[in-house]
Amino acid sequence: MSRRGTAEKKTAKFDPIYRNRVVNMLVNRILKHGKKSLAYKILYRAIKKIQQKTETNPLYVLRQAIGRVTPDIAVKARRVRGSTHQVPIEIGPRQGRVLAIRWLLGASRKRPGQNMAFNLSSELVDASKGKGGAIRKKEETHRMAEANRTFAHFR
Repeated sequence: MSRRGTAEKKTAKFDPIYRNRVVNMLVNRILKHGKKSLAYKILYRAIKKIQQKTETNPLYVLRQAIGRVTPDIAVKARRVRGSTHQVPIEIGPRQGRVLAIRWLLGASRKRPGQNMAFNLSSELVDASKGKGGAIRKKEETHRMAEANRTFAHFR
């Protein structure tokens, strides 16, 4: 198949209520078994709970949480001469945001008790304050990259 034209990148769509791309990215990551309306319900309930807890703009809290969790550097396994090394690589802003969303949702799923909306809202508020499971994951990743920086030349 000929690829003469330039490839068009897909742009993320907006969610119907807040007209925000990050909210839509979160919904698509919450999604399980194709139940998008349930994912929207979970996220909108979480946003409402954030509004009640912090009494500030919930999208600001969401943006701040994702900003705090976004990693600058990560490790990637590279096989060199028969042994596997964890090589630190820099991450772009888009991939960093994707990892941040993945870590936030993973940490909120691991939280005990309550429902997903409550756990997600708690995790987002904690991350915006600089604590929580997702922040711990980011710090662990940075520590791992720092420990393996001697292998940076394998990039």
